Amino acid sequence: MAFDVSCFFWVVLFSAGCKVITSLDQMCIEKEANKTYNCENLGLSEIPDTLPNTTEFLEFSFNFLPTIHNGTFSRLMNLTFLDLTRCQINWIHEDTFQSHHQLNTLVLTGNPLIFMAETSLNGPKSLKHLFLIQTGISSLEFIPVHNLENLESLYLGSNHISSIKFPKDFPARNLKVLDFQNNAIHYLSREDMRSLEQATNLSLNFNGNDVKGIELGAFGSIVFQSLNFGGTLNLSVIFNGLQNSTTQSLWLGTFEDTDDEDISSAMLKGLCEMSVESLNLQKHHFSDFSSTTFQCFTQIQELDLTATHLAGLPSGIKGLNLLKKLVLSVNHFDQLCQISAANFPSLTHLYVRGNVKKLHLGVGCLEKLGNLQTLDLSHNDIEASDCCNLQLRNLSHLQTLNLSHNELLGLQSQAFKECPRLELLDLAFTRLHINAPQSPFQNLHFLQVLNLTYCFLDTSNQHLLAGLPDLRHLNLKGNHFQDGTIMKTNLLQTVGSLEILILSSCGLLSIDQQAFHGLGKMSHVDLSHNSLTCDSIASVSHFKGIYLNLAANSINIIPPHLLPILSQQSTINFSHNPLDCTCSNIHFLTWYKENLHKLEGSEETTCGNPSSLRGVKLSDVKLSCGITAIGIFFLTVFLLLFTILLFFAVKNLLRWKYRHI
Repeated sequence: MAFDVSCFFWVVLFSAGCKVITSLDQMCIEKEANKTYNCENLGLSEIPDTLPNTTEFLEFSFNFLPTIHNGTFSRLMNLTFLDLTRCQINWIHEDTFQSHHQLNTLVLTGNPLIFMAETSLNGPKSLKHLFLIQTGISSLEFIPVHNLENLESLYLGSNHISSIKFPKDFPARNLKVLDFQNNAIHYLSREDMRSLEQATNLSLNFNGNDVKGIELGAFGSIVFQSLNFGGTLNLSVIFNGLQNSTTQSLWLGTFEDTDDEDISSAMLKGLCEMSVESLNLQKHHFSDFSSTTFQCFTQIQELDLTATHLAGLPSGIKGLNLLKKLVLSVNHFDQLCQISAANFPSLTHLYVRGNVKKLHLGVGCLEKLGNLQTLDLSHNDIEASDCCNLQLRNLSHLQTLNLSHNELLGLQSQAFKECPRLELLDLAFTRLHINAPQSPFQNLHFLQVLNLTYCFLDTSNQHLLAGLPDLRHLNLKGNHFQDGTIMKTNLLQTVGSLEILILSSCGLLSIDQQAFHGLGKMSHVDLSHNSLTCDSIASVSHFKGIYLNLAANSINIIPPHLLPILSQQSTINFSHNPLDCTCSNIHFLTWYKENLHKLEGSEETTCGNPSSLRGVKLSDVKLSCGITAIGIFFLTVFLLLFTILLFFAVKNLLRWKYRHI
């Protein structure tokens, strides 16, 4: 095997030894010392002895535990979270968890349960979350009710349950989430619901059950946080059955492969007999859409009409005066004006993203929405040569604007003058053409987050980011700098309030040592996926306690004088760099092992050189770079030969001088 020339010298002179120090038989992955462990998919049939008794959070899914009893986990008395997903559990015996008083969450998803003893869940004093998804349960009588007084969420999805009638003494007082999705529940009676009357603000999920009947008054005595009847073929059943009910959110969306009945205006009149604040009707078809369709929506504050095949909304719609949030994504509008924004005078949040057709912004289409605070127009293939004052006229209260994933936008000076209160502006993956020497963002004095990912910017324009005194988060990912270098004088010097800076995938080769000197508040710097060498580390020398991401660069050897810069940071990522694991880099390797607590991505931080250690984790490498006996022997021989040669050289020199006197 060929050696590097420099390595050869050290091998001969110092007999450097390179070997991997492998960890002991730790089958489980330690995520937090003595507390959190991942033992997933290891083919285990018992709890490993290597797990400490202090373990609190244990992921043990995809192992083999056909039967569990009071001795299975008895040693781990501090457990608060236990995931036993798909462990082929059939039997859960008496008092299995009697020693686990702190157990908070138990996940039994995907186990073909045959038997659960009445006292199997005894022990935990505050069991709050129980997952029995895909366990083959066909009746709620199967669930042991002992010791469930503090239960807050119960997940029973993808089983064979046809009735939601719980045992008479089932404790539902603290229940907040009850999930029955994808079962065989087709009818809901008043008697079925009586066992849940103690619950308040309950989120009840019947998604994928195709409920065909609800007894009148079944939902009248409970106040719900949310009701989900997604996938129901005939929504008339739901509207009729929910008369006199109260829920904050009602989800009635459908799915692509569901042959459901179209929604009619008459069907929606059932909302007049309900109290609902948020309604989701996504992916439905409307049979007779008109200005009177929403006349019973007087209490609705949030409406989701995603993918409802709309090409336009009629003007003069009645009943939506209180609407605060409207989602019209994935529809068929040609122009933004077709949403008839004047119908929604109280709107504060509008989402029109992923339009099926190329969306044209038009002029002043949203000017009646003077209270709008959030506007999402992403993924619409929007193209505008002069954006965005005419298009966003009168949106003076707008705080969040998303124009990401669109086509070419031309920006003039003060392009967002109509939105002076913007705090977040997302233009990611939208090609920008700056048509003025001044900054298009210069009037945005409240802007805190600016996303310019892959906007093909002219980063040599030092005024590009001028006028942003409160900018804290700047993402310039994918924008290239001239000659791959960030010079001392650059566009970042006008944004001194920055705390988070992302410069990943910018094709960077080097960064001037003083490039970031104007950024005194920095806490997060991402320089990953570039071609930087160790020389650029000096550019962050004045930062302290920051998160520094140097992953996927060209760093191999880090000299000792740069280590103090690294030591003063809180978290560093060196993963996917061709790091040198020879004695030439011994100072960094020693520092690395001493600072593992502040290193991120250590599993992917591996050696790139020499070839014998390529791919080995840095934390597993041990070098012996001292002078060994063999090294001392060669050094002694070398010095002896040198002394003899020097002696004869001096002797010959004196003899020559004597002859020529």
